Amino acid sequence: MAVLEICVDSVESAVAAERGGAQRVELCSDLLEGGITPSPGLLELVRKRVEIDVFAMIRPRGGDFCYTDEEFAVMKADIEHAKQFFADGVVLGILDAEGYVDVERTRELVEVAKPLPVTFHRAVDVSADFADSLERIIASGAKRVLTSGARRRVADSTQDISAAIERTRGRLTIMAGGGLNPENIRTVAEETGAQEFHASLNTGVDSPVRRRNDSLFLGADLERDYTRYVVREDDVRALRDELTRVDGKRAAVTQSSLEDA
Repeated sequence: MAVLEICVDSVESAVAAERGGAQRVELCSDLLEGGITPSPGLLELVRKRVEIDVFAMIRPRGGDFCYTDEEFAVMKADIEHAKQFFADGVVLGILDAEGYVDVERTRELVEVAKPLPVTFHRAVDVSADFADSLERIIASGAKRVLTSGARRRVADSTQDISAAIERTRGRLTIMAGGGLNPENIRTVAEETGAQEFHASLNTGVDSPVRRRNDSLFLGADLERDYTRYVVREDDVRALRDELTRVDGKRAAVTQSSLEDA
């Protein structure tokens, strides 16, 4: 059965992901920044509200993935907090100043995270060499990589993802993600052969605040101050339904092959 992971940054969205049929959530804060480490309070409450796997993002700030010694120390401490609040895994990524996967530091975080599995996130997609990065991730001890195939949208790199899956089979789980939606996920699944998929599905919801100061905003712009983003159960279910169709087609092909053998 294909695994569906949904990226969430609230209790509400985590619950919607579970009800919609996801098997796992990647829990972050500040998805508008690309996702950073969730607070202990958020992790604790999500863990209490859902039974599916919860993987915590370990990212001390937005921006690039080359971290100072102090930021690296924060990442190690945040992994310990994730374990304390019963996360099922952690998600992280570190590159060096030249844009290559930092094997030594990644391996150190993998050791801190044990026995939790580590997913290397889409830092791989902005690395200096995609194929080299996959080998470095394997060497670090991480179990999974989330990737769009080094392009903005995974739908534009299905051949690269398929080749990467063949090249790393048995050594690394490749989870396809980046711009997935109900309209393209079946094509991505069929063309890549991937077994795991990651989607955000964030929908803007207008703030309930009625009195607004249009001359002042505290975020990046006025609209962001009065908009929040949530995952809707129906959107997750639409993805799950498409993957269920893919599962059925794959099972039929397998059965036919067995009958012909």
